[in-house]
Amino acid sequence: MMETMNQAAARLRSDGYTVDFNSTDVGHLKCGSCGDEHDPQEMTIDEVVRYEGDSNPDDESMMLALRSDCGRSGLYFSAFGSNASAADVAVFQRLP
Repeated sequence: MMETMNQAAARLRSDGYTVDFNSTDVGHLKCGSCGDEHDPQEMTIDEVVRYEGDSNPDDESMMLALRSDCGRSGLYFSAFGSNASAADVAVFQRLP
């Protein structure tokens, strides 16, 4: 049985990914802990968890386990595909 998004988030948080990262309008990731903004090109992706809705392929979401260049580890949640925001698309374009 596949892990739910909540189960995957709980597992990753217990592994030390405790910060939440959010996209900014300029395509950076903002740390929810300290407020610093990070260039996604400088982040390390440790795990990608992707979901697609059972009945609607437009219901797509993704969670990334990331490490920042300053040493913080956290999670970044986003819709993807046609439902991704402009800020999230800007982040995706800059991720390594």
